[in-house]
Amino acid sequence: MRRTPAIGRVPVRDVRPAVECGRRPAKAVTGETFQVTATVFREGHDAVGANVVLRDPRGRRGPWTPMREVSPGSDVWGAEITPDSTGRWTFRVEAWSHPLATWRHTASVKVPAGIDTGLVLEEGAELYERAAAGVPRGPERELVAAAARALGDDSLSVHERFRPALSPRVREVLDRYPLRELVTASDPMPLLVERERALYGSWYEFFPRSEGTAERPHGTFRTAARRLKPIAEMGFDVVYLPPIHPIGSTFRKGPNNTLTAGPDDVGVPWAIGSPEGGHDAVHPDLGTIEDFDHFVGEARKLGLEIALDFALQCSPDHPWVHKYPEWFHHRPDGTIAYAENPPKKYQDIYPIAFDADMDGLIAETVRVLRHWMDHGVRIFRVDNPHTKPVVFWERVIAEINQRDPDVIFLAEAFTRPAMMHTLAQIGFQQSYTYFTWRETKQELTEYLGELSGEAAAYMRPNFFANTPDILPGHLQHGGRPAFEIRAVLAATLSPAWGIYSGYELCENTPLRPGGEEYHDSEKYQLRPRDWESAEREGRTIAPLITRLNAVRRAHPALQRLRNLRFHRTDNDAVLAYSKSTGTDTVIVVVNLDPHHAQEATVSLDMPQLGLDWDAELPVHDELSGEAYHWGRTNFVRLTPGRAPAHVLHVQRSTHRNGGPAAS
Repeated sequence: MRRTPAIGRVPVRDVRPAVECGRRPAKAVTGETFQVTATVFREGHDAVGANVVLRDPRGRRGPWTPMREVSPGSDVWGAEITPDSTGRWTFRVEAWSHPLATWRHTASVKVPAGIDTGLVLEEGAELYERAAAGVPRGPERELVAAAARALGDDSLSVHERFRPALSPRVREVLDRYPLRELVTASDPMPLLVERERALYGSWYEFFPRSEGTAERPHGTFRTAARRLKPIAEMGFDVVYLPPIHPIGSTFRKGPNNTLTAGPDDVGVPWAIGSPEGGHDAVHPDLGTIEDFDHFVGEARKLGLEIALDFALQCSPDHPWVHKYPEWFHHRPDGTIAYAENPPKKYQDIYPIAFDADMDGLIAETVRVLRHWMDHGVRIFRVDNPHTKPVVFWERVIAEINQRDPDVIFLAEAFTRPAMMHTLAQIGFQQSYTYFTWRETKQELTEYLGELSGEAAAYMRPNFFANTPDILPGHLQHGGRPAFEIRAVLAATLSPAWGIYSGYELCENTPLRPGGEEYHDSEKYQLRPRDWESAEREGRTIAPLITRLNAVRRAHPALQRLRNLRFHRTDNDAVLAYSKSTGTDTVIVVVNLDPHHAQEATVSLDMPQLGLDWDAELPVHDELSGEAYHWGRTNFVRLTPGRAPAHVLHVQRSTHRNGGPAAS
């Protein structure tokens, strides 16, 4: 029995993107362009070529995509591909011996030197004749055939015979229809293409229960629906709701996480379950399921999607505690241990024990998720997925997405990198990240380099600037300028970003110094806000947020992740980066210091922008409306509270007459 060779005739190695060596699919969204690379080489000095073969979910072969060597002599070849529909695709790399390229190199050396001229030209004539047969019938085939005839016509001068074969037009045709020998294909690599919202979107989190009235402070879905229009007007795409289910009364928490709750204290939404129901019920004080349907419908009219929190945990009063006792870990005295994340304690929450009946838990989880899907929810923000078995989520997401591939799961996992990356690889479409705690130029550059590099093949970051659990130190101490700076960073570094309600008001009072909990946290009590007064008195950065979301929608470059490139500045308090997609290029320069004006020289990597080193480019500041001429080096001065950043749209002209630098 003949063994299959361990390597092809023309070696094709290290095909990327590859997730777990191709055992899991790389990810993209419809219309997203990304690079496929492979190491391609062969013995000796003969030339090689390569191309990418993309097959759609029905197995149909896509357009032939030629690859080019990424840098001369590297043997690394690359090409950009763009899947145009959702589903499970494959791609593979074909490598081949390139006899025409080999001949052109040999002929360019021998013919001018008069070495074996006749023989070299005859060899060329034979190759070009074979190549012409591979070109579709028509003018292009005749063009190549004419070059073949000229090469073989010894009545012509050497120059006349040689010149047609090297013409740019003939070469362009043969680049599209190359003569390939010893074709070797890599194994097909899986590619999962999902809807664009899996990568791009602006998220807004708020508690419907805080949107009440003077007569009835506890908000309902009907009263909370009034908040949807201002959210849409700020340019958000997704409204994320914390759990909306009945809240237990046993060990209910009071304001600021006190252990004793009064009769009017509303409790923590994540302590799910009461005699009124569990994960498939709505809190009676919020209304009915019909009221929820109305809320979803009103959001849809405004172009908003609803994301619902899915927290797989229970209040001691949850129906599951009595119906499925095997789903909980019982201590020797018969009691169930409450949840802990030292030093945090959650006396009002029971964690789930998964190994006694994982099949039953998966079935019930899928049932609950489908219940909310039937009521218009297509996005779920999953609370603390890292405290549950990875295989559980892999099975749940696979079962949901098999029938409903448009459903998106966001992993709220601020934990060890291995767990965060694995959750993304096994199915979560989006992930929370460490962005909240990355503040310095070096931290942001290194972390975003990781996220936009190889990790982008499977992990899509969602940059929340704050959450109900996290009031980072830079927001506590940096005042309004810090909120503006972090909004610019989140909205322009990542295609998905979000804020928790109150961010636009710059709420920044911590429960205690050195901590990240909010004082009077909305997790434990109602938090009504006077939005109209804040707007009237100028106590809001909503205009900046609105502008940022408008800029994101106007610029495809800001809707992608893998296109992020950093540029040098001579001041560590100033960060510069760019994003380019097609003809759209945006350059962002941010002052990371919320307390002081900072000056810097920004040195642009012009080839990364598709420009010559000495080009000058008109730019338009999307935040201020100012126009400048930039070049390779540019002076900036950025002042907190007045002009914390430049978001510059590159006008594709490259005039050489000077203009003012941004300041």
